[in-house]
Amino acid sequence: MPKSFDRTTLILIALLMLAAIIARVLPGPRTIDDAFITFRYSRNLVEGQGFVYNYGVRTLGTTTPLFTLLLAGISLGTGQQDFQWYAIALSALADALNCALLFLITRRATGSQMLGIVLGALWALAPRSVTFAIGGMETSPNILWMLAAVWCYLSAAENPPAAGIRGWLADKIVWMGVFAGLGLWTRIDAALWVAPLFAYHWWEHLRAAQKHDGRSYLPLRAWLACLLTFAPWLLFSTLYFGSPLPNSINAKSLAYVMPSGAAFVELALRNYAFPFFEVQLLPESWRTVGGLFFMTLYLLLALLGLLYSARNAPRLLPFLLYPWLYLAAFSLANPLIFRWYTLPPLPALTLGLVCGLWSIIGAEKINRAAPIVASAFGVFWLAASLNVWTLHPDHGPDRPAPQMAWHQIELYYERIGRQLREDYGVTPQTRVASADIGAIGYFSRATIVDTVGLVTPELRRYYPNAPEWIVAGQNYAVPPQLILDTQPDYFVTMEAFVRLGLEQNATFTASYMLLEEIPTNFYGTGMRLYGRRGEQP
Repeated sequence: MPKSFDRTTLILIALLMLAAIIARVLPGPRTIDDAFITFRYSRNLVEGQGFVYNYGVRTLGTTTPLFTLLLAGISLGTGQQDFQWYAIALSALADALNCALLFLITRRATGSQMLGIVLGALWALAPRSVTFAIGGMETSPNILWMLAAVWCYLSAAENPPAAGIRGWLADKIVWMGVFAGLGLWTRIDAALWVAPLFAYHWWEHLRAAQKHDGRSYLPLRAWLACLLTFAPWLLFSTLYFGSPLPNSINAKSLAYVMPSGAAFVELALRNYAFPFFEVQLLPESWRTVGGLFFMTLYLLLALLGLLYSARNAPRLLPFLLYPWLYLAAFSLANPLIFRWYTLPPLPALTLGLVCGLWSIIGAEKINRAAPIVASAFGVFWLAASLNVWTLHPDHGPDRPAPQMAWHQIELYYERIGRQLREDYGVTPQTRVASADIGAIGYFSRATIVDTVGLVTPELRRYYPNAPEWIVAGQNYAVPPQLILDTQPDYFVTMEAFVRLGLEQNATFTASYMLLEEIPTNFYGTGMRLYGRRGEQP
């Protein structure tokens, strides 16, 4: 098992990291709407308004408090507010480190440096990873804490270092706890990887304690490190917001109407089954057969990967179990699966496939064909990943980007948000209603009446929605009474969200007039801006 860091190894790691940075800087910002919610929290912090979305309202509507604080810190340091590029910079750095960690974890688990290169290169160019990094989301730093914790656990010594501050700083189990705490601070659903990692460590600790009289049965070093890292946010959020849990968790579960099993289908059958978009390499007529083949192959490899880990790298086992725990948790909850929900399990899922493959083809010293077979899989996966990049996207910056980095709706929302501020003269006191509050709120700077309830928990009383208001093929509609009761000055919506509800309400049509409409072929026929009659400049 290679462990050295010779010159060649360091050069390989540096090249992987450089590739990751270039792949995220080159496309330019293609920001996802939810990221603008975080940016607005960061901007309000910088401008002295506090950790709020709407002025004076203490509601935790962002799911990523640590990322919010990091963006605010960069803004304070630079004196500027270019949050879209700050987010890309943080994610590019995180993913560069993620490539290095995947290289190291894979090499330690399999003994193969070549497989480490494959995993690192796949992550550097992964369409999903790049999409959410340039989309301004927190997924890359979130995954960094996970991989760092796993690496610390894998490489930790069986016995703790010497006592004292120096011993704690040198103790990788302590650092595992620190990274777990940072993960929880970044996204609370990090608990899905922290829990199996800590549970396995506790079980390992118990076995060791039974062999050594006087040794504690509790792994206090990891637990204390995690608690001390997470405690500042836990205390602040409880006192400031009333709870450390983002309000959006409950709001989304109430507002969106999902068919039974939708989350499982989205995660398992559309993402786990095709982590590298393999079927898009196949002719249309072969995709059904090819899809079944890949699903069967990858399920087999994942199972073999778990068995391989149990025999050869048991400390890796909780990490490889994480994608399946994640799948089970989200399938049971059955929320609307936003695109960025599909990324966190991908590193462990990919590593499980590689370990399963390695268990079949054997180590290099036993099977000379092993590097060739592994390289062939790596080349195929890389080709499949690059196949879903485009040199000239049809919207946004004319730079190479993954096809899935679609943000046309955000560009339209930005356009409407700017119009509200520049043409209609809205101020932070003007009340603007919208279901998607990211870009609209960020660019208009208005007080937002959030019809989903992410930052306005008092509006949850208007849900669940009446089924007859929801257009076929959609999962959401704006409750008519919500708008009639709150009487916002302006209202931004997609046409499908009001077609069967508000647009059929005589009181609404008498009170509001259509000011702008951008034709679309998604979420109905267009994006609409309504204004209350008699109140437009």
